Amino acid sequence: MNENANGIILRVRPVTETSLIVHWLTTKYGRLSTVANGARRIKSPFRGKLDLLFEGGFSFHRSRKSNLHTLREVNINSTHSSLRDDIPRLQLLAYATRFIEKTTEPENALPEIYAVFSTLLTHLDTHPTRPALVYALEIKILNELGIAPALDGPRLNDGIRDLLEHLAILNWDTITKLKPTRPQAEAARQFLGNFIQHNLGNIPKGRESALGV
Repeated sequence: MNENANGIILRVRPVTETSLIVHWLTTKYGRLSTVANGARRIKSPFRGKLDLLFEGGFSFHRSRKSNLHTLREVNINSTHSSLRDDIPRLQLLAYATRFIEKTTEPENALPEIYAVFSTLLTHLDTHPTRPALVYALEIKILNELGIAPALDGPRLNDGIRDLLEHLAILNWDTITKLKPTRPQAEAARQFLGNFIQHNLGNIPKGRESALGV
């Protein structure tokens, strides 16, 4: 029996001359991996529907032997085409993908994580990236996972503490209107970077690129 899901394509890679492996972030199943048999054939029903950051509904047949399931049908609602040629925005989304992969387990339903990524993706359709979005991404996901850093310690002054608290709760549009000082932004970068390094073992690849460093 087929199962249905809504999701965003995080990664696509060839697995044979004719087929693709498609990694999704879904509302219902968290991170989910599927194989699209024959997707690279010219007359495949998947043709033109499987690309990075495409968003929509799909059905799949669950494997009994592995976490790689068989993709059946795809109905794409948005291709987020405005992002295709914007390197800074793609670098932020690539880092977001790695951060989610680093902090979550496959097929563990976390709809809040999906909401963070989906709303960021929608925001970036029409807005440029900013370093504040990187810090907000990190602290929002850490909050949803229940492992966010404590902000009441002596290492943070009131200005930095207020900035981090705002990044955790404000929506993306409002975050872009924040105007932290350069020292505040640098302190937020170091504080979150050190916390991630200590608690996750290493910082996912691409953070510096996402920050434009």
